Amino acid sequence: MFDYSIIHWMTFLSAAVLLNLSPGPDMAFILGQTLRSGRRHGVAAMLGIWSGTLLHVVMAGVGLSAVLATSALAFSVVKWVGAVYLVWLGIKMLFSQGDAFISDENQSDSVRIRSVYWQGGLVSALNPKVALFFLAFLPQFVVESAGSASAQLLLHGSLIIVVAAFIEPPLIVVGSKLGTFLRANKRAGLWMDRSLGALFIALGVRLAASTK
Repeated sequence: MFDYSIIHWMTFLSAAVLLNLSPGPDMAFILGQTLRSGRRHGVAAMLGIWSGTLLHVVMAGVGLSAVLATSALAFSVVKWVGAVYLVWLGIKMLFSQGDAFISDENQSDSVRIRSVYWQGGLVSALNPKVALFFLAFLPQFVVESAGSASAQLLLHGSLIIVVAAFIEPPLIVVGSKLGTFLRANKRAGLWMDRSLGALFIALGVRLAASTK
């Protein structure tokens, strides 16, 4: 079981690295939260994104992603909910007064971190394009003689998250250093908030305009 060639692993891991380096809502959310509130919140955002991604991996493994691929209604519902959520996050940043990078002192740090975690999970889980990507991407690495197709899909999908564990933490470290500067300079924080807000709105609009 799970008997693959070296070429198989080289091809898959190369693709997984490129996938994790590609910009999108997930990366933008992780960096945005790191810039806004520091390293711990960036880690919470990252773990939330991974949880949402794992949901898509499980869906691909059990075949639920096929529902999104074949049902126009299911795809549209998830797409529009995800798009509205991204736009809402963008508007919240766009109309801030530069204080989106300053922690809310009325909430405990643990409450804020849990909130960021769940937001990250939603950003990833509510993106149907991720589900369709896994449905199209993962089956290419299923080898007939290597065991159950579902188990292979779960294995390769989980390994994409493992690869992310080597790529995203260094980005959080760099982002936290920049965030320290932004929190000390409200004007810089204001413009960064505006930029991130515009980015999230653009990502939401792009998701809303997407087709299968």
